[in-house]
Amino acid sequence: MECFFKQLCLKGSPQSSEPFKPVFLTGVGILFPAPLMILKAMDFTKYKVDFTAEASKKGLSKNNVQRCLNYAEALISKGIAVIYNPSHLSALLGYKIEYLKKAALHPSYFYRDFEIAKKNGKKRAISEPLPSLKEIQVWILKDILEKVPVSPFAKAYKPKTSLTENLKFHRNQPKVFTLDLENFFPSIKIDLVEKVFLELGYSKMVANLLAKLCTRDNALPQGAPTSPYLSNLIFKEADAIIADYCKQQKIRYTRYADDLSFSGDFDENKLFEKVTNVVEKLDLRINKSKTRLMTPDKRQSVTGIVVNNKPQVAFKKRNALRQAMYYIKKFGIDEHRVYKEIKQANYLEHLLGKINFILQINPKDTEFMEYKTLLFDLKKKEDLKIRKPLPLLV
Repeated sequence: MECFFKQLCLKGSPQSSEPFKPVFLTGVGILFPAPLMILKAMDFTKYKVDFTAEASKKGLSKNNVQRCLNYAEALISKGIAVIYNPSHLSALLGYKIEYLKKAALHPSYFYRDFEIAKKNGKKRAISEPLPSLKEIQVWILKDILEKVPVSPFAKAYKPKTSLTENLKFHRNQPKVFTLDLENFFPSIKIDLVEKVFLELGYSKMVANLLAKLCTRDNALPQGAPTSPYLSNLIFKEADAIIADYCKQQKIRYTRYADDLSFSGDFDENKLFEKVTNVVEKLDLRINKSKTRLMTPDKRQSVTGIVVNNKPQVAFKKRNALRQAMYYIKKFGIDEHRVYKEIKQANYLEHLLGKINFILQINPKDTEFMEYKTLLFDLKKKEDLKIRKPLPLLV
């Protein structure tokens, strides 16, 4: 089967590494209209009829046609793009196959590296794909990965899912126990990524190419649009095993990216041992320095949000914003910035972002709703100053 797909010749592959939008795309040696090749939620019955008709005109044997259809049916049933071989992927993406091969074999030339500050003062290394590779990865994300459901216990990197989904399960519990997966994305290796594509039904050749286009240095890069969703799919089985154990022990469980949260009344040592055994099978490690056990007499937090009685941003952060807003209301934004030596150009937007986050956790917080209205008014005045037309005469 692998050999057959490899030998299939695609006519009319794009001759440029730049993206293009052809009226027709070529697949499996057959010219198909673009909608048929893209296959977004297509009915397999229609695909079978159209494919068979075109294949017969091109002289493909019935045996080979059936092999193609068997392969395509498994993918179409999952709602994901049909990709027969690298040349076919090249046609679907609109990028020259040589470009795909270079990006797959020499990924270091296709990323921009930089660092951002973490909350603890350390630096986080980011590998951002260059625009063309990023466009390819977004296509893989939208046309393949996001069509596949992840664990219901995974609360991050899911469309239409907010942080509050991760918090509401852990309110007002006897214990809250949180674990952190160390060096999460870089610890997820290419063999696990390739396994995802193989299990979806892609051939070894296609799965290997897709995996290489989504990895750098044989691991998930921190900064690629495909990394978050791939991490959810790779951790899906581990989520199921951990969740099954938690159900038996009447423990509440959610996972937000690399943060695992548990709540209820349980033996945390037994739970820690169980989770450690599960994640180590994926070659992942728990960061013991970030392990937290919180009881009701202490501040219980999940992903940095207090959950003792109701989800709430920590008092220290809320109070810092209160203080800033007090001085802004009393002295004005300009005097406040001068006095506090605030040189940040987008300071108003910065404050609005923090207030919006608080309101995301607690939308009915009238105090911070008032702060938001005040800052919006200040921003409108600032925008008017910037846009004020210059005088025609002096």
